[in-house]
Formats: sequence, C-alpha cells, structure tokens
Amino acid sequence: MTSEVSSMIKNNLEIDVKVKCLEEGITQAQLAEKVGTTAPYVNRIIKNPESVVNKTFVSMMEKLGYDIELTYVKK
Repeated sequence: MTSEVSSMIKNNLEIDVKVKCLEEGITQAQLAEKVGTTAPYVNRIIKNPESVVNKTFVSMMEKLGYDIELTYVKK
C-alpha cells in the first residue's frame, strides 16, 4: 500500500518540508517543537505519505482517474 500511495501523491513530502524549513530558517526539530511533537515523529510523517493522506481518499481519487498533488499557499 505504501508504494501505491507514494505513486499517487506527486509531491515529495520530505523535500517539500525540508525546503519550507530552509525558507523559514528553522530546523525540523524546531518545527516539531512549534507543533508540539518530536523531531523523529515529524521525520516519520514526512517519509510516509499515508500518514498525511488517508488511504481511502487516495483509493477514491485513483478510481476516479486522479493523482494527488498537494499545493502549499503561504498565509
């Protein structure tokens, strides 16, 4: 299932988070502290797309003929 989800999500979440951290001038550990969790947990989330996007949602979109691409919009 993980490879199926990974192929459906067009983003590379790990790179995306690393780039956004660089842009904001913070580390992943600092990001983890800001959201009230640990650095290893943040790392685990960004390396595992099914933690971010629900498997059922991915399956529904796949059956409708879509891939998933996340867009980040600065507040």
